[in-house]
Amino acid sequence: MNIDIWSDIACPWCYIGKRRFESALARFEHRDDVTVTWHSFQLDPTLPAHYDGTELEYLSERKGMPADRVAQMFAQVTEVAAGEGLAYDFDSVVVANSLPGHELMHLAAEHGVAGEVKEALLSAHFEHGEDIGSREVLVRIGTEAGLDAGEITAALDSGRYADAVGSDIRRAQSLGITGVPFFVLDDKYGVSGAQPVELFEQALRTAWAESHPLVMVAPEGAAAPSDAGLNGQACGPDGC
Repeated sequence: MNIDIWSDIACPWCYIGKRRFESALARFEHRDDVTVTWHSFQLDPTLPAHYDGTELEYLSERKGMPADRVAQMFAQVTEVAAGEGLAYDFDSVVVANSLPGHELMHLAAEHGVAGEVKEALLSAHFEHGEDIGSREVLVRIGTEAGLDAGEITAALDSGRYADAVGSDIRRAQSLGITGVPFFVLDDKYGVSGAQPVELFEQALRTAWAESHPLVMVAPEGAAAPSDAGLNGQACGPDGC
């Protein structure tokens, strides 16, 4: 079963959603048969490479939100994140354009380490106050996941994966995705937002059952399983 996930590195709910989805997947009995693909999405592609201000100032000034309301939102999200084992520190967040991080994600996907790099990018941004637009930070995160430093630098310098990032965003638009995180299961079922673990579990079971329907087997010559004779008898709530 294929799971496609659209998210942005600079999205606090995307990290929370990632944790909740992973918790549901860990409980899913068919988890070893699930393939997860991360897709790029930018909440603010117009953001400069680096914004000269804090996260609170950015949301207040560029999004037109009162500072006290932003601070309250930070406190609420931090509390929710803590419930998922995440230590958010909005005071230390470095506001930067997430495009280079998404480009690194596509390189990581080619080498089979997208999940590790995604986790490291989100943690660096929300928990450790690191600059996700910094070449030094991106190279360090990539090499810690097993990527070659020279290949990372070359890919970022050339913009090799810029078109792939754009393609992800256009595909999201074609699917009607306007917010992240957004999860698509087997190109059929969509889950929007950092939903509770129980909802992700339900979605996984539903999508699996849809793509792996149960086929009843009867003895050769039997018209239906009920024709199988005594060897096919069963017990139910009303008796045997």
